Amino acid sequence: MNPPPPHFQLPLNLPHAGRIARRIVVLLRNSGHDDAPACAAALEMESLLAPYYDSEENPPGPRAFRVRDHAALLGRRLVDHIESEGLGQDRLGQCVRNYFECLELGLEGAQLSLRAGENPRSIQRPA
Repeated sequence: MNPPPPHFQLPLNLPHAGRIARRIVVLLRNSGHDDAPACAAALEMESLLAPYYDSEENPPGPRAFRVRDHAALLGRRLVDHIESEGLGQDRLGQCVRNYFECLELGLEGAQLSLRAGENPRSIQRPA
């Protein structure tokens, strides 16, 4: 049995997850994929997290975890699109990993980032 990949486990930070969602949108647009389903998924992530990005705070109580769960669902959908559309690249994969780390889902992010194109030997990955 293989050990889980190294990963960072960070506290929930929806504002920073929103910033990363915006970076993902920019990366996809700058690479000419404005019309791709992956870009639509990233825009949906950005829209969901915009209120927290602007306020710099997680919502109170259980709402934070409902938003987190929805954001994670959208992130998984994004990775499915990146993979099926062949859009993976190292920087995009790094952003996916960072996004999931901000959602307190570091292990999942370490796994999904590889599907989104992150180089497994990247110096940005946890050792």
